[in-house]
Amino acid sequence: MSRPPLLTDHALSLSLPSIKGWSVRSDGKALEKTFTFDTFAMAFSFMGKVAQEAEALDHHPDWYNSYNRVEISLQTHDVGGITKLDIALAKAINSIAAL
Repeated sequence: MSRPPLLTDHALSLSLPSIKGWSVRSDGKALEKTFTFDTFAMAFSFMGKVAQEAEALDHHPDWYNSYNRVEISLQTHDVGGITKLDIALAKAINSIAAL
C-alpha cells in the first residue's frame, strides 16, 4: 500500500481545526494529544478501541499509557511526517474518546 505524501504546512494548518485538541510536535513531524480517563480500565478500553481503528486504517500510533493517561503521537513513519492518514486517525481517535 503506498502512503500519501506529507502534508504541506498550509494543508496541516487547515486540518488542525478538524482535530480538536491535537497539536503539532515541536519538530513538526507528528501530531500529539494526551487523553485522561477516570480509571485505568477506561484508559485501557479506549486503547483497545483505538487499536481496532488503527488496524482498519493500517496506520498505527505511537503511544504511552500510565494508569488513566494515554499519550498518543501520530506520524506516517514511511514518509517521515504528517499525512492525511494521521489526520484521519486523529479524527477517529477523537470520536472514540467522545463515546
